[in-house]
Amino acid sequence: MILGQALWSSLPVPSLMLDGDDVITMSNPAAESFLNLSSKSLVGEKLWEKVMIDAPLEAPFRRARENRTSLFVNDVDVGSGERPPMLCNLQFAPLQGSDDAMIVMISPREIASRINQNHSSGKAAKSAIGMAEMLAHEIKNPLAGITGAAQLLSMGLSSEDQEMTDLIVEESRRIVKLLEQVEQFGNLRKPMLKPLNIHDVLDRARQSAAVGFGAHMLFVEAYDPSLPQTLADGDQLLQVFLNLLKNASEACKEAGTITLRTFYDTSLRVHRSDGTHARLPLQVEIIDDGPGLPREIADDIFEPFVSGKENGTGLGLALVSKLIGDAGGWISVDSAPGRTVFRISLPVVPKDYEAGE
Repeated sequence: MILGQALWSSLPVPSLMLDGDDVITMSNPAAESFLNLSSKSLVGEKLWEKVMIDAPLEAPFRRARENRTSLFVNDVDVGSGERPPMLCNLQFAPLQGSDDAMIVMISPREIASRINQNHSSGKAAKSAIGMAEMLAHEIKNPLAGITGAAQLLSMGLSSEDQEMTDLIVEESRRIVKLLEQVEQFGNLRKPMLKPLNIHDVLDRARQSAAVGFGAHMLFVEAYDPSLPQTLADGDQLLQVFLNLLKNASEACKEAGTITLRTFYDTSLRVHRSDGTHARLPLQVEIIDDGPGLPREIADDIFEPFVSGKENGTGLGLALVSKLIGDAGGWISVDSAPGRTVFRISLPVVPKDYEAGE
């Protein structure tokens, strides 16, 4: 219970917990800050009376509750009596292990944009991420003890009782994996930008994938050998490619093809939230022939805690987006059954670049 409360409080996305009567039972600090309302004024009140949502959602929300399915609503104004409306994306999801509890996650479009472009550098955001990282680090130690104790207990138990200790070990390891992703996402280290050949990093990622999680896949290279160098952190970029290759491999459970394509596109410009434009001509595409992304989450796939995988954490692609943003780049996705394309757009090394700047 303490673990659940700690993780709940550390969520950077404004979130509310509802009971079967749409009454708010919990609110995290991010929600209280966004709504400009205290937990005391939220808990025990009806959602629809405290949170102003400019859309007729009560009926579709009721159907989602009855069917125990998720509900996604994009581009709707959300506010409260204490703050003006802001354009947001909403996600309503059933709480696993409960018959009627639901979670409401509010993603302000302004905040989501800053996350995707690495402009989420406000004091509150850094504090939330730092707290999540600290908690993840502290929780992993007692979990290791729990796992070890369960393994020792299993030595003298019957096969029927061993199923319970095996479950403890399995679930503990799953939580550790989640915590490791939280720690990864909370890594605020600035990238060490250096000139590098994008193909060198791609080859390292491909070789690692081919002998590991992607051993069942066919890898096809479609490189443009004339590409100039980019300015990026090699280790972080390798992590990005490995994450995307792993997602593509897992999407094709039995066999499939992953194409690694690079090319130059001088027309691509990205508009930054500060009003400036950036040229990102280096293009890297990772293409798979799997089933594609679920339509209901395709637009939000880079936001934290959005996942198309069973028991997925939704942190992998959020981390990818953060790392690419840190490098001054951009990532997008185009997905349909039989073809999913993740495109990474990166800058070239400036002509006036000097090492150490």
